[in-house]
Amino acid sequence: MGLLDRIRALFKGPEEFDLTSGSIGKPLFFLSMPIVITNLFQTAYNLADTFWLGQYSTDALAAISFAFPMVFLLISLGMGISVAGSVLVAQYTGAGEEREAEYAASQTVTFAAIASVVLGVVGFFAVEAFLGVMGASADVLPLATSYMELISLGLLFMFGFAVFIALMRGYGDTITPMVVMFGSVVLNIVIDPFLIFGFESNPLFSMLDLGSLEATLLAATGYTGSGITGAAIATIFSRAVALVVGLTIMFRGRRGVQIHLGDMVPDLDYLPRLVRIGLPASVEGMGRALSMNLLLFIVAFFPDAVVAAYGIGTRVFSVIFLPAIAVARGVETMTGQNMGADKPDRAQRATGLAATVLFGVLSAAGILVFFVAAPIADVFTTDPEVVAVATQFLRYVALTFGFIGIMRAYTGSFRGAGKTLTAAAISVLMLGVIRFPIAWFAAGEIGETGIWLSFAISNVAGAVIAYGWYRRGTWRDNDLTEDGIDLDDAGMEPATTDD
Repeated sequence: MGLLDRIRALFKGPEEFDLTSGSIGKPLFFLSMPIVITNLFQTAYNLADTFWLGQYSTDALAAISFAFPMVFLLISLGMGISVAGSVLVAQYTGAGEEREAEYAASQTVTFAAIASVVLGVVGFFAVEAFLGVMGASADVLPLATSYMELISLGLLFMFGFAVFIALMRGYGDTITPMVVMFGSVVLNIVIDPFLIFGFESNPLFSMLDLGSLEATLLAATGYTGSGITGAAIATIFSRAVALVVGLTIMFRGRRGVQIHLGDMVPDLDYLPRLVRIGLPASVEGMGRALSMNLLLFIVAFFPDAVVAAYGIGTRVFSVIFLPAIAVARGVETMTGQNMGADKPDRAQRATGLAATVLFGVLSAAGILVFFVAAPIADVFTTDPEVVAVATQFLRYVALTFGFIGIMRAYTGSFRGAGKTLTAAAISVLMLGVIRFPIAWFAAGEIGETGIWLSFAISNVAGAVIAYGWYRRGTWRDNDLTEDGIDLDDAGMEPATTDD
C-alpha cells in the first residue's frame, strides 16, 4: 500500500459517501476536514517565511507584510476561474454528467494558465510602483520589491496548484490535494532556512547545535544565503513541484476529476460561461485583497513595528480562520452537487449546520487567543515592541471570530449555487463600505487601535448581512447545468483515459 493509499485510509473519500443523499453532517465533515488540513499546510508557507524572516530582520518581516497583500491581490484577480471551474465540476458531478465535468475542468486549467502568465508579467513590472504607493519605507521597499518580483515570475505555479485543489474539491475529492500539499510544504520548510541564511549564522544550525557542520558547509560552498529572495525561491520551487504532481494526477484520472489534452484547446465559446461565474468571484477576492492593501496603506503611516505587528496578526488570523474557509469550501461543493441534483433544501440544511458549528468553534478559539495573545505574538519576533502591538491587535479581534464563521458558511453556499455576484457584494459591503472607512477615520482619532476596531465591527456586520441575504432565498434559482455543453458542436470526440 502506497503512502497516498495509507493516508486516504484515515479519511473517507467521495467514493465512500454521497453528497446528495443520506446524512448531512458526516459527508460535510469528511469533505471539510481534509480542506482544513490542506489550508493549514498552505498557511505553513507564509508562517515559515514569517518565522525565518523574523529571525533575519524586522525590515524583512515588514517587507513581507507589504508583499503578502499584493500576492493575495494577484491570485485574487485570477481566482474567479478556479471558482468557476469548481462550481461547474460540482454541479455537473451532482447531475451525473461526467463528460461535461471533465470538459469544464480541462478548459479551466487552460484559461487559468493564460491568466496567471498575464498577471505575473503585469505584477513583475508594476510591483515597485505599487509598493511605493502603498507607503513602504525606504528600508523596506527594496526588500519587498525583490520578493514580489520573484513571486510574480512564479505565479503560474502558485495559481496552477490552487486550480488543481479547486477542481478536485468540486468533484468531492479533498484528500488527494491534502497529501500533495503536505509534500510541498515539507519541501518548502526544509529549504527555506538554507535559502534565506545560507551557511553563515543560520539559526537552524544553532537550534540543532550543529555549528561545526555549518562551518564545513560554508567553507565548501561559500553560500551565505539570499535573504528575503531566498524565501520567495523556496515557495516558488515547492509550488512548482506540487503543480507537476497535481497535473499528473488529473491527466491519469484515477482520483478526482480527469482532464484531457484534447479538451484543453482554448474554447472561446466556453469562456463566457467561466467569466459569468468567475468574474464576481474574482471581484470578491479582489475586494478582500484591496481591503488588505488599503488597510496596509493606513498602517504604513505608523512605525515599522506596527506594520510588522499587522503582518503577524493577519497571519495568525489566516490560521484561526482555516476551519471557516475549509467548511465554506465544503458547503460550496455540497451546495453545487445538490443544486445539480435538484435538491436545494438539502443544500440549505448543510449551510445552516455549517454556520452553527463554525460560530461555536471559532468563538471558542477567539476566547483562547484573547488570553494567550502575547505568547502567540512572541513566536514570530524577538522585538518586544512588535509583540506588544500584535498582542493588542489579536485581543481586539479575537472575540468576533465566530461571526467570520457565519459569514463564510453562507457566502460559500452562494458560490456553490453559482451566485458568485451575491457573495462578492457581501464581501465588498463588509470590507469596502464598513471596514476601510472605520479604519481610516478611527486611526486618525485613536491611532492603530482604530484599525483593530474596524476588524471587529466589520466581522459582526458581515455575518448579519450574509445571514439576512441568504434568508431571502434567491440562491435557489439555478441555471448553470440547464444549458449543457454540446460536445459534438464543439468538435469533441469522446475522451479516452490515455491522453
